[in-house]
Amino acid sequence: MRVVIAGSSGLIGTALVASLRGKGHEVARLVRRAPAGPDEFEWNPPQGSLNDRALRGADAVVNLCGVGIGDKRWSGAYKQKVRDSRITPTEVLAENCAKFQVPTLVNASGINFYGDTGDRVVDETAPVGEGFLAEVCRDWENATSAATAGGVRTIMLRSGVVLSQRGGMLDKLRPLYLLALGGRLGSGRQYFPWISLEDEIAATIHGIENESVSGPVNMVGPAPVTNAQFNSAMARALHRPAPWAVPGFALKAVIGEFAQEAILTGPRAVPKVLEDTGFVFAHNTIGEALRVAVGS
Repeated sequence: MRVVIAGSSGLIGTALVASLRGKGHEVARLVRRAPAGPDEFEWNPPQGSLNDRALRGADAVVNLCGVGIGDKRWSGAYKQKVRDSRITPTEVLAENCAKFQVPTLVNASGINFYGDTGDRVVDETAPVGEGFLAEVCRDWENATSAATAGGVRTIMLRSGVVLSQRGGMLDKLRPLYLLALGGRLGSGRQYFPWISLEDEIAATIHGIENESVSGPVNMVGPAPVTNAQFNSAMARALHRPAPWAVPGFALKAVIGEFAQEAILTGPRAVPKVLEDTGFVFAHNTIGEALRVAVGS
């Protein structure tokens, strides 16, 4: 297959390119600079421009564009950047997938689509939740409408926190736990949606290769855990105590609105579509995923 990827330089994109090529697929990359090789094609989402040769003959397009939601403290300007960096590229790609009759569009989204669900279990049939991130995910997914209307099989990857040996959230947490400064955040009862990098990549390719997959897909491990359970598993994986508790008000004071939206609350989401379409997880529990991710 010929797969075109936007947002290929990040943690997930880099691993996806390597895995697809390892399976024998041809990969083309969309870049926002002058192309450095025959597998790269320039595009400019804010201007709506895309090299016509990029999507010709493509079997699938994967869109992973978007600035990190936790990279900076949320200001009005940064929240707008979070929206624009996701929705604008999606609209451009959706329109061009329809134009060039690309069979499949795989578009990133987030598990924050559901907002805070407390103890209520949610699968892909659950409605959108409340909050800024839920609204972003809703509008992000709606931005694929041109592709869907054009007959393109469209998949929305509602990803949880991706656990990896390098990069991502664990890069920030690992040093704290190694110094025995780890602990639960807030009450610890909020759910922590997770998935290993290996399963994130394998599930994405599963969607590309399996025509029975379409619509929203919860990219989370099969065993949901709370923040307190994640904390205990992280401590065991690193063989360090993690006795501390960071009050919610302190997190809000230091991090701001992001703490309430993505740290102190979370959905208890399950991967029903993946399981129903025969996907087999490499890491079924948070303990398995963390032992690989921290190298223990």
